[in-house]
Amino acid sequence: MSPAAVAPPLSRTKRFVIAAVSAINDAACRSDGTVNRRLVSLLDARVPASAKSFRGVRTADVPVARERLPVIVFFHGGGFAFLSPDSYLFDDVCRRICRTVHALVVSVNYRLAPEHRCPAQYEDGVHVLRFLDGGGLLYADPSAADLADLSSCFLVGDSAGGNIVHHVARRWAADADGGWKKVRLAGMVLIQPYFGGEERTEAELRLVGAPLVSVERTDWLWRAFLPEGADRDHEASNVFGPRAVGQLEETLPAAMVVVGGFDPLQDWQRRYYKGLRARGKSARLVEYPEAFHSFYAFPDLKQSTVLMEEIKSFVDSHQPRKEDDGDRSGGGGDKHTT
Repeated sequence: MSPAAVAPPLSRTKRFVIAAVSAINDAACRSDGTVNRRLVSLLDARVPASAKSFRGVRTADVPVARERLPVIVFFHGGGFAFLSPDSYLFDDVCRRICRTVHALVVSVNYRLAPEHRCPAQYEDGVHVLRFLDGGGLLYADPSAADLADLSSCFLVGDSAGGNIVHHVARRWAADADGGWKKVRLAGMVLIQPYFGGEERTEAELRLVGAPLVSVERTDWLWRAFLPEGADRDHEASNVFGPRAVGQLEETLPAAMVVVGGFDPLQDWQRRYYKGLRARGKSARLVEYPEAFHSFYAFPDLKQSTVLMEEIKSFVDSHQPRKEDDGDRSGGGGDKHTT
């Protein structure tokens, strides 16, 4: 009696292919319950998705669950008067932030002084947030829009950009309860922010000849930036000074303030940090005793690399809790010294 057939009649080629597949599958199944993926890949010839129709059919890969990234809106330095997002220096800084923090970085091309004085730079920053809030990223870069988590938005700026961060954050916070649909500021990072006043501080007098920053340069830049007739105690520069008006908004996000030990502006930066804390705001002070102004722009410096990790730590620790999107104010504060 002939044995029962277990397969239909097949050509010799098909029988060979089936036998090879069966042998490889058997060999890939290890005795410990794991799979030899490299061996299986020999059988797994793949066809990429194509929007071009082939025999009336087109294909697409559609992820049903994708990691969404925090958004960093970056404001470059340059005393309000110089440089741009296209400058090699800031392009490199933003790329390093992007790689280290694992975030989507939007670098702002704001108007420059003296052609455009205060508050033009702050208005441009708010305009960018409005653009993001209104879905503008979808038209500018659809792939980025698909990744962006605007409920986890951070403002980051260095020097004059740090000053802009504060004033843009205040404008956002003043309208946070009803004026914004998507953008939620989770934090702000002010890297050696450019603040000042009529007073000459101890650090400004002591660090004569320090790299990049001198009182002569900062005085000129303040004159070019501030409204006509204003002095350095204007609230734009001396935010907690004698002419400061109004209380800080309740929803102003948590801050990280970066200070360098060889930066003549360091006293103003510490005063800003203390001013936030005195007003009940969450703030973190990060100090680099051996750092000069703009040290972060030199990737070969150890402090520059450490700063990138500090920014990552700050962003990671201030990610919004998805179950509590209404909590915009952050919590307690701490001082951190590096």
